[in-house]
Amino acid sequence: MGFAANGAGYDPPVERADAIVIGAGHNGLVAANLLADAGWDVQVLEATPHPGGAVRSGYVTAPGYLSDLFSSFYPLGFASPVLHGLELGAHGLEWTHAPDVLTHLLPDGRAATVNRDLATSMASMEQFAAGDGERWKQAYDDWCDVSADMLKVLFTPFPPVRSGLGLARRLRVGGSLRLARRLVLSVRELGTELFRGEGAQLALAGCALHTDLSPEEAGGGVYGWLLAMLGQQYGWPVPVGGAQRITSALVDRLLERGGRIDYETPVSRVLVGGGKAMGVRSADGRNWRACRAVIADVPAPALYLDLVGERWLPPRLVEDLAFFRWDGATVKVDWALDGKVPWKNPAAAGAGTVHLGADLDGLTRFSAHLATDSMPPHPFLLLGQMTTADASHSPEGTESVWAYTHLPHRARWEAEEIEAHVARMEAVLEEHAPGFGRMVAGRNVFSPAELEAENPSLVGGALGGGTAAAFQQLFLRPIPGLGRADTPVDRLFLASASAHPGGGVHGAPGANAARAALTRHRFLTGRAYRAVIDAAHAVVYP
Repeated sequence: MGFAANGAGYDPPVERADAIVIGAGHNGLVAANLLADAGWDVQVLEATPHPGGAVRSGYVTAPGYLSDLFSSFYPLGFASPVLHGLELGAHGLEWTHAPDVLTHLLPDGRAATVNRDLATSMASMEQFAAGDGERWKQAYDDWCDVSADMLKVLFTPFPPVRSGLGLARRLRVGGSLRLARRLVLSVRELGTELFRGEGAQLALAGCALHTDLSPEEAGGGVYGWLLAMLGQQYGWPVPVGGAQRITSALVDRLLERGGRIDYETPVSRVLVGGGKAMGVRSADGRNWRACRAVIADVPAPALYLDLVGERWLPPRLVEDLAFFRWDGATVKVDWALDGKVPWKNPAAAGAGTVHLGADLDGLTRFSAHLATDSMPPHPFLLLGQMTTADASHSPEGTESVWAYTHLPHRARWEAEEIEAHVARMEAVLEEHAPGFGRMVAGRNVFSPAELEAENPSLVGGALGGGTAAAFQQLFLRPIPGLGRADTPVDRLFLASASAHPGGGVHGAPGANAARAALTRHRFLTGRAYRAVIDAAHAVVYP
């Protein structure tokens, strides 16, 4: 019996699996592994020649210099119960740390450093204001009181009932209200409430600007607090041998369990019959039958508008997708240096990650340029010293280093604009590390368009699968009413960073999608589960 794609009949597909996973990014691979663990026959279809999405490494600057091409440094991945549960160490994944977690360099040359040793971090923050060392410890103690439950809330489907209740029992009413207030503060407000000096305030604010939020935006404080405190608790580690080791471990684990991956096989359509996802059609015209589920590790607009189509969607959902907000664009530069970065302030030499180019007001000015669609004349840089973190990235005594900065999200960039901005980035580096340019043995630039060409999910150079702003989080992600992996199409599940809890290499969207698919398939409870999902969607999309 055939089924319809946009109303057209066709012969039954030749290829079959219990689950078809669209995309071999890390979330797709996590979902595929969990379904394979449950005994499902899993087929992954990847549009590009490589697995991993934004979790890849390569030699792009000079011979012998390994670069993490997109993402790097993984506090969320290291802390993630999802990745931990997959036991990727048995498949070659090994973590390592730089001597220092991160350093924020101020324009005046001072440095605020976070180290996994709490006393070292406290001493750094104390230099900026008397008592800030103890205040840093108090902020960390506050984090430790809630971290286990907070991470469960972050990495489980919305609403996180069990972990949320555990957090409420621990904090009681007063503590819960204080935490709720902290979660909606901007990072400027949170930093100035917790600390007196610039150092600790900037440690939080620089972390918050790993997202697309400005220092003044509501909800930015929680990102700064989360990343800074994860750094204090776990560090910001990297895989020995590069980011690719995460992907390789996920691929090897899946193949060992009988899963299959076809590369250079882009999906052009999700095939729907009777309101159910029945499979997919690849761009080469082949049909792939999904007997139990289709899992999509692609951005939400691409899934709903391009692969499913409006026919199978509630009209209000299509209307709401017009207001889906991408996060900002990115330009990333990798350099091969024939020596170590010549920092003016040696405090930056041991940091895996360095934030530089702005104090707190400078971060606000930088964000204002992005908000008004203009190029920041003095960009804020997030920089990674890869050889400092993992000696295998380049020859002894050298450094494989990268930096990226945010840009406004635009449909098109001219090559001259990107090159001019790279020059601004290198000027910032020269301010803090005179002679940097003379040490460059090789360079690679990824413009927003080139990032998307390498990984189609990085639309316009956006790294997070959609903005981190509060209006597009929790039950509002990717749009109001779709806070879970379930979609209005039965047996179709969203597993990308566009789904709750969003960007970062932690695997939660993939795990949530796999769990939802497994629950939907259960003989006794699956129909009741879908009835509840349909009823919830009917309320939002009547």
